Amino acid sequence: MHQQPVHRVVDLTDPAGQQLVGTSVEAARALLATGPPEAVLGLRGSFALVAREGDPRAPGSRVFLARSLDRPLRFFLAKEPAGPMLVVAERIDAIRDCLEAAGYGHQFHPGYTRMVPAHHVTTLELVGCPDPQPTHARFFAPAMATLPPDLDVIGEHYVGALLAEVREWLATLPPREPIGVLFSGGADSTAVLLAVHHGILARGESAARLKAFTLAVDGGGSDLAQARSVLEPLGLGFLLEELAVPCAAIDPLRAVEVIEDYRPLDVECAAVLLALLDAIRERYPEWKHLADGDGGDENLKDYPIEEDPELTIRSVVNNRMLYQEGWGVGALKHSLVYSGGHSRGCVRGWAPARRFGFLPFSPFTRPSVVAVAEAIPFAALTGGSHERLYALKGEVLGRGLRRHLGVEVAIPPKRRFQHGAGGDALAARLAHPEALYRAHFAGLSAAETAARS
Repeated sequence: MHQQPVHRVVDLTDPAGQQLVGTSVEAARALLATGPPEAVLGLRGSFALVAREGDPRAPGSRVFLARSLDRPLRFFLAKEPAGPMLVVAERIDAIRDCLEAAGYGHQFHPGYTRMVPAHHVTTLELVGCPDPQPTHARFFAPAMATLPPDLDVIGEHYVGALLAEVREWLATLPPREPIGVLFSGGADSTAVLLAVHHGILARGESAARLKAFTLAVDGGGSDLAQARSVLEPLGLGFLLEELAVPCAAIDPLRAVEVIEDYRPLDVECAAVLLALLDAIRERYPEWKHLADGDGGDENLKDYPIEEDPELTIRSVVNNRMLYQEGWGVGALKHSLVYSGGHSRGCVRGWAPARRFGFLPFSPFTRPSVVAVAEAIPFAALTGGSHERLYALKGEVLGRGLRRHLGVEVAIPPKRRFQHGAGGDALAARLAHPEALYRAHFAGLSAAETAARS
């Protein structure tokens, strides 16, 4: 097999979108290029990084890629006369446009793009024909089931890690910068809102900079009433801001285009989120920072197992970071194009937020919080019971918030964002099969190619 080193690296990642804490992008790239994979775990914040070993102009040097759980990072290898060209970007369409501009559009197909799996350093070195697979070295491997089966202890650790991440994030923002929380009144968004509110007051800053944005489609579904019922007993009703949108503003096919994926639940979530973010942007043209509870369900395994015939409660509680990473790199079911779990699903929040110029933040995707979640002895606490598993998140968050913030919060049952934002009309607007979304996504590249030809 004829092999050549990567000749040219085109890094299309957005420097303005990097949200590293305590280090520069340049220093983070240097660490990625020179340190062992586990050194990447020392990076704080949100990042999507590309680094080249040694002299970046020297052929033969290896290329390293890594990202945090909350955002995508993709790559594509194109053939040039001088050697392979590596294109790296957060979006598939950015890769396509780059290849078109370079005269290599005929080489592009979305199925040839690759996603860097979260929590891994991906390394590319020699590229031949056929192309060898890149290597993936894990940099985050939290220990499982190390906490005692005591819900008070677990809640204290989990919410403590959440509060620490929120404090760190707040410290990076200007003291008067407005902050929004995407708020449904559910368990995760409630915990995030209370953590942000507490952190702002602890810094001696005004809570007037904080808003809880709640979407109401055609007058609202269950979320708006739920949001009020959570905030008003705590004396925080002044934080709530309703964003009313018509059902006609919900467009799932637009969501497919924005997130570049076709899984129905992610499409539905993104479609509703796009409407909410559009309304926020129209009302507040300069708003930048939004926090949410994305990743909280994955951490505490709060998904209906019955809806997925491939899952059992044993597989859910015994496989490390199953909901964060899917079945894992090297597993037969692992998607090279998309990755798995929230490593894939992160686009449902990240892509809509970036489309409207927001910088999203969820503490639940940070390694320190995920590590505490993985340390929970799920098997011992649930004893094989689905009902006990689904009740855990409310118990853990409720006890943790009581211990750290001294508040009593009634944690409602799980309800997906797209199910609580509106009523029957919204449900009907989102009632499409995956085949429709797949076909629409497949048609995007074909339509773009035809338009350019």
